[in-house]
Amino acid sequence: MSKYRLLLFILFFPLLLHAQWKAYLSYYDPTEIVEGEGKNIYVLASGGLYRYDRTDQSLTTYDKTLGLSDCGITHIGWSQRAKRLVIVYDDYNIDLLAPNGEVVNIADYQNYSTTDTKTVNGVDVNGSMAYLSTAFGIVALNVADAEVTNTYRLGFSVNYAYVKDGYLYAASAVRGLYRGRLTDNLLDKANWTRVGEYTAKPGTVSEDLKALVKTLQPGGPKYNYFGFMKMDGGKLYSCSDAYRVEEDRNLKGCIQVYDGKEWMAYQDDISQETGVAYVDVGCLEVDPKDPNHVFAGARTGLYEFRNGKFVHLYTYDNSPLVSTFGNNKNYVSVQALQYDNDNNLWVINCLNNEQNILELNSDNKWTSYFQAPLKGLALLSHPFFDRRGLLWFINDSYLTPSFYNYNIRNNTLTSYRSFVNEDGTSLNISYFHCITEDDDNNIWIGTNIGPFMLEPDQISASNPILNQVKVPRNDGTNFADYLLSGVDIRAILVDKNNRKWFGTNGNGLYLIAADNITTLAHFTKANSQLLSDNILSLAINDATGELFIGTDQGLCSYTGNISDSSNGMTKDNVWAYPNPVKPDYTGAITITGLENGANVKIVTSNGVLVNEGTASNGEYKWYGINRDGKRVASGVYMVEVATSEGQKGVVCKIAIVN
Repeated sequence: MSKYRLLLFILFFPLLLHAQWKAYLSYYDPTEIVEGEGKNIYVLASGGLYRYDRTDQSLTTYDKTLGLSDCGITHIGWSQRAKRLVIVYDDYNIDLLAPNGEVVNIADYQNYSTTDTKTVNGVDVNGSMAYLSTAFGIVALNVADAEVTNTYRLGFSVNYAYVKDGYLYAASAVRGLYRGRLTDNLLDKANWTRVGEYTAKPGTVSEDLKALVKTLQPGGPKYNYFGFMKMDGGKLYSCSDAYRVEEDRNLKGCIQVYDGKEWMAYQDDISQETGVAYVDVGCLEVDPKDPNHVFAGARTGLYEFRNGKFVHLYTYDNSPLVSTFGNNKNYVSVQALQYDNDNNLWVINCLNNEQNILELNSDNKWTSYFQAPLKGLALLSHPFFDRRGLLWFINDSYLTPSFYNYNIRNNTLTSYRSFVNEDGTSLNISYFHCITEDDDNNIWIGTNIGPFMLEPDQISASNPILNQVKVPRNDGTNFADYLLSGVDIRAILVDKNNRKWFGTNGNGLYLIAADNITTLAHFTKANSQLLSDNILSLAINDATGELFIGTDQGLCSYTGNISDSSNGMTKDNVWAYPNPVKPDYTGAITITGLENGANVKIVTSNGVLVNEGTASNGEYKWYGINRDGKRVASGVYMVEVATSEGQKGVVCKIAIVN
């Protein structure tokens, strides 16, 4: 086991030499304050860390993009003898931070295998030793040597520890006060003795220091909640996350706006005025005519803001909105909002049997467009208007996993509730998490088992097919794999180059080329400065290229120039599958990696044309037949393409065996 590793300020991912990562963490709520070297103090606030120098009044923040190994800090402690700050993370990782910024990582406790709960309740330092009070005992850490020296399994939770008169004390709220002589074998529980009752840990921070910290403003957002994000007018708007019927999360309602320089938090003490909880804010919309006018949907209704101040709550007694439970204002669920081109706000009220699709026009008048198939659905969310003017949204619930489009012009709803892929395989989808449109007018849907694509010709089909994009292995076999099969897709973003960013639950962030098959990058917590492998939301500033990544550990961003190696149709990136084509195969032969609109010709080895057509969505499908509709003879066939610029060439060969 590696005892430690020194973090170097270089990128691990070789493709991203010019990449820039940033973290936008909250430092709003101080929880621990320790005095460090000289006149420096270290502050743990909202899971983030900063240092304040009382000599020059400077502030320095620390995060994973600036040298730390991890994020989600739970406890800190300063060793004056070792001149290092002990940093403990919520995943039990440990860093030692020196005043010069050098970071030494100790993963021993994180990697420690035990059936006990490893929760760390606090860090107490004596000389060069740090004692981690845990749910099962005490972990002793030599800060100077950067190693875990002992693990004392006492069998009970320790709230704090201290050294006095040659004894190590363990204070437990559930068992009382215990101690063991430091010169004894403290690995043996028999050498620990109960010596009194538990008392609360004495305060170690002066009131003057606490008052000073309250005045400090390191910047950043107020909360680390980024379940929903969108760009509007060059500003990043975000809110906490949607209500889910599986549990009452009661996630504090928040709206935060970043203009590229400063953060603004909207008024959040709203429950005092409304008498209902301001929680689980899952969506927002900015008035196209007034960027200071914002609506937000929450578990408790529709909220209206002007200039960051709350002005109105729409609920069942002043609007057509309906409560889930009779006259209970704490459950008037609105998790989908979208403006149309006429400045009308479309509102979806879910979790009831009386209302669902509503329109609030610019004159503040409501119109209901009730759709029976939406009755009772739990989480109607992620709406957007496509280029056809259709309003798309999903039901992100295992109770009725589905997605929909609604035509506002003729009041018709199209439901998608049963699913097969292009191979005729039935799809067992439990959750639809997100939905969007790419530049080729395909509808992309993120699910718990991977991404799917609804092609334009399938939108109005009687039995629509969800395209599960196939990625050829290009290893000389006939095999291909489904794109990100089995990966839980939580967020999809299509950038200005028609590349797809897929944010996942547990697998980090993927970037897929415009051809829909080439993986350009895969960021994880381990190989990059991504804060977490659990991605909640994505947004991009097209002007700067900064990609904002909302995670369960807060917000970070990535700006980089990842070259799309799929550009251009060459023998290296165009493939056909299956290949060779065996006698019993009668399905489509798919040629992939093509430019959209490219002219495709299938010719014999001596140049005789047998098939011709145009590539769509990066692919061309040939069924092994000639222009007369008959199966071609055995042999090798050339795939010739011509780009929109007139460039021509053979890009691959297909072997037919009859």
